[in-house]
Amino acid sequence: MAEAKDATRIGIIAGAGRFPFMVLDGAKRRGCHVTVVGLRGFVDAAIASAADDFHWAGLARIGRWIRLLKRARADGVILAGSVRKSSMYGRLRLLRLMPDLTALRIWFREIPDKRNDTVLAAVAREFARHGIIMQDCVRYCAEDLAPEGVLTQRQPTLQQMRDIEFGWPIAKEIARLDIGQAIAVKETEVIAVEAIEGTDQMIARAGQLCPQGGWTLIKVAKPNQDMRFDVPTIGPETIANLARHGAGMLVVEVGKTLMVERASLAGIAQQHAMVLLAR
Repeated sequence: MAEAKDATRIGIIAGAGRFPFMVLDGAKRRGCHVTVVGLRGFVDAAIASAADDFHWAGLARIGRWIRLLKRARADGVILAGSVRKSSMYGRLRLLRLMPDLTALRIWFREIPDKRNDTVLAAVAREFARHGIIMQDCVRYCAEDLAPEGVLTQRQPTLQQMRDIEFGWPIAKEIARLDIGQAIAVKETEVIAVEAIEGTDQMIARAGQLCPQGGWTLIKVAKPNQDMRFDVPTIGPETIANLARHGAGMLVVEVGKTLMVERASLAGIAQQHAMVLLAR
């Protein structure tokens, strides 16, 4: 059965990782004209050759993002790919980021706090003011969301199941508070909590704190996850990083976690003697 066409013009604000490529491929299959605005220092430059139009822009150049997409006559935009939020802090951050007037207005005048959802919702409103609607980021790759169940041949132990039941509500509460989306658990104790540093660095910290290994990473969506942004994502690099730091299981949320290279991900986890489970 042929895939339905979606004859529209969209933009992608592209950060790091494979996610922007997945969105671009899915949108092109649906017949979309796709303009990619690549965030300098984050996006893989290879995406330029696959886009209908490509432009570089800085992380804090929101006005430029909008001008480029309006010039391309885009009526929708998708945020795809990771951005290290820690890049927004540190010494001389304004000089280093060189925000434009739109970004400065949003950052200092239109948001009450700097949590991810607060910032990104304000960006979405700014796009909407210019007639560009921010879309669900998985709209063109929904087939890559995690299916329910144990995805590896390797099954969780009774202790790992206890860790899931213990850690899941804690992870959901941390996500609700918009602190982070992942925790590390072993033997019904929280080893590490994700915050601004991101999942990869949190995994490394958990490995240092639990050198004997065998711990579980639980990664969840927010209770009222806005699918336009900040969707939990895992991929081969996540599995490799977990294995390098001694994790024995990865637990994600069914239907709300994007799986990069989904077809091979369970096999990679199996090779590392790791359990992969979606609930």
